[in-house]
Amino acid sequence: MLPGRERFRSILVLSLPIMGGMMSQSLLNLADTAMVGRLGAAELAAVGMGSVATFLAFAFLLGLSPAVQAMASRRLGEGKEDVVALPLNAGLMMAILVGVPLGIVLYLLAEPAFRFLSSDPDVVASGVPYLKTRILSVAGVGINFSFRGYWNGVHKPSRYMFTLITMNMLNILFNYLLIFGHAGFPAMGAAGAGMASTVATFCGSLLYLVLGLKLSRRHGFLRERPGGKVLATLIRLSTASGLQTTFYAAGATVLFWITGRIGTSEMAAANVILNLVLVGALPAMGMGLAAASLTGKALGRGNPDDAYRWGWEVALVAALALSIPAALLVWNPSLWLGLFTASEEVRAVGRVPLQLSGLGLPIEAIALVLMHALTGAGDNARVMRWSVACQWGLFLPTAYLVGPVLGGDLTAVWTVQLLYRIVTASTFTTLWVRGRWRRAVV
Repeated sequence: MLPGRERFRSILVLSLPIMGGMMSQSLLNLADTAMVGRLGAAELAAVGMGSVATFLAFAFLLGLSPAVQAMASRRLGEGKEDVVALPLNAGLMMAILVGVPLGIVLYLLAEPAFRFLSSDPDVVASGVPYLKTRILSVAGVGINFSFRGYWNGVHKPSRYMFTLITMNMLNILFNYLLIFGHAGFPAMGAAGAGMASTVATFCGSLLYLVLGLKLSRRHGFLRERPGGKVLATLIRLSTASGLQTTFYAAGATVLFWITGRIGTSEMAAANVILNLVLVGALPAMGMGLAAASLTGKALGRGNPDDAYRWGWEVALVAALALSIPAALLVWNPSLWLGLFTASEEVRAVGRVPLQLSGLGLPIEAIALVLMHALTGAGDNARVMRWSVACQWGLFLPTAYLVGPVLGGDLTAVWTVQLLYRIVTASTFTTLWVRGRWRRAVV
């Protein structure tokens, strides 16, 4: 059943700013892809592989966002506004203590890791410098995602949107200057795209800090250290979410490796397709984060039935919203691929996979919303276990089998991906119906 007017308005008020911020990020990703794509297929494949490898490097710290959001929204629902920011304080502590040494280790491992992922010397030549410059921002990413979880958890997503849009505008500017060497800057090629992202990330961290000091001191931001219980809860929730994100990112890296085993053009096409699908899935991502906040706040008020209703209503709205980009991708895939690559070979191998991705978008909407609703309720560990099982137990082995082993093309791999989306959506639907998340402790 569709939500009533007031509940629909609540969904939009929370999700639209989140979508706006994510849209700016996706437009940045597309701008990166378009700029680097003009350098050649090898550079495009290198940045695609480097991006998923970076996602893998950052993945564990990304778990701070859903953990902080679940805890902040629950405290808000309980009416404990003076301690709402304590989970944020704990998240920032973890981002620095874990992020700095992790960044150093990952920087030293970047070159051998990339050479393991790709055997194409042209891809490696562009990909290693890109990956090294992106790795430098790992602590800043942890800081920014802690703030993202907090602003969304306290129902102030416009502050997240403002910061992310500012970051992405700076990123596009530095992309223009550093990729091609304008205004006296060196022409760094693919490495310039990585350096631009790192500089913009730390600019965003600084802006988040200023906003936090100005607007959230009364909620406990940097006024007191989080106690042992807060830290233990954050570590428990963020570890589960971080492991889930790590396995997901590793799976995305393996998927690029699989497409690379099929061919460089296939890897380049996969990069473009994933960026296009990311834009198409934005409404579901924004609504999923809104569902997490609405669920957590309802549970904080002691009303699990209302939380259950929020999950279904947001999932239905998201599925309907994603039917529009789904139709656009299915209707004319060549049009969208042609915006990001001049290679006819890349466009040819990517047409049908992009259409399959479009068909799966409404299904993906249901999976994303219910997954976020479950984490908003604090059921992170169960979400992690089933997410990993679907991806690593079903999708990746089957994709490798039908692709490199049996000689299938990119369409064969993307057909398996569509099946994986259906199974994942069914799994999270079952978890939501069973309702064990109602007893989660946050």
